[in-house]
Amino acid sequence: MDINKERLAKTFIALCEISSPSKEEGGVAAYVKNVFRELNGEVVEDGSADKTGSDCGNIVVRFPGNGANLDPVFFNCHMDTVQPGDGVRVLREGNTFSSKGDTVLGADDKSGIAVLIEVIRTLQEQNVPHGPVEFLFTTCEEIGLLGVKAFDAATLRAGIGYALDTTGTDQVIIGAPAANRFVAEITGHAAHAGLAPEQGVNAIHLAAQAVAELHLGRLDKESTANIGLIAGGTATNIVPDKVTVKGEIRSHSEDKLARYTGEFEETFRQVVDDWTDPTGLAAGIPTVALRINKEYPVMKLAADAPALQRVAGAAARLGRNLEYIVAGGGSDANILNSYGLSCAILGTGMANVHTIDEYIELDDMIKTAQLIMSIVTA
Repeated sequence: MDINKERLAKTFIALCEISSPSKEEGGVAAYVKNVFRELNGEVVEDGSADKTGSDCGNIVVRFPGNGANLDPVFFNCHMDTVQPGDGVRVLREGNTFSSKGDTVLGADDKSGIAVLIEVIRTLQEQNVPHGPVEFLFTTCEEIGLLGVKAFDAATLRAGIGYALDTTGTDQVIIGAPAANRFVAEITGHAAHAGLAPEQGVNAIHLAAQAVAELHLGRLDKESTANIGLIAGGTATNIVPDKVTVKGEIRSHSEDKLARYTGEFEETFRQVVDDWTDPTGLAAGIPTVALRINKEYPVMKLAADAPALQRVAGAAARLGRNLEYIVAGGGSDANILNSYGLSCAILGTGMANVHTIDEYIELDDMIKTAQLIMSIVTA
């Protein structure tokens, strides 16, 4: 089965040059729906936009089997990109694609979408027998997996599948951590920093004490923690009365995730509880409000998981060796597995994702397409 190399390249460029930052995936959704309807796919858009705030819903596309006695399989990609992702213009140099300007390229995750389009076109043109295939294109993946969280998993008929959403090729992600987002809002008391600093309670100072006591970075071989955003204060001559600290904790162990998250909470509470008024003139006392948002659960595929067995067989038929990896980030696959589906993550060749130096090689997308065709035909 020969891949139409230039057609794949053209599709990929067209997708990348449709702006689709999170919550603005409508242009890509329209492109995908038009393409697959022309290929006689069954196209359904769900009602998740009401929950996610996107300008479109998740898209499900189905193609029935045509002779191969295989169980149905699904493939997942997300339609959104991180910023800066408006006005992308693709630079092609030989078989390498990158961004012409100061934007991301969008290979994360439009390389996956382009590959799936080319796979269906190739199967139909060459009349290749294949099993039932479903595609799930989600919204708002980059801002908390919102699209897949709002997706009704009963919509899918396949019980096994693959998210095309990681770097490299011939790589299979079999595990990913759970993650909690952490927000601490400390309220102090405002005062003039020059005239009456004694009356103030400096919220930023308290936040700094708490952050300094936290264990950050690599906590153990399964867990990490980070403080990524701190915002507060209004002017240099005002004792700041409010500050917000945002961070995350990740772990491949749900028990460790709960323990480390509890330590974060306790640290902030203790710093605020231990505050004392050094002059007795403070016009208030500090308080802290804590919010913990569970971003996604642990993903951990057993060695005999159906998705792994099927992709291993597909790779063997191509004479290719797969590398099985436990990753440090979350994706739609975390949520799909929590729905009881068997979903691994496959690489498309994307590199330097989430930066303006993002790029991808056409040959890597072709390798991904060949592996997918082996999955759905053998």
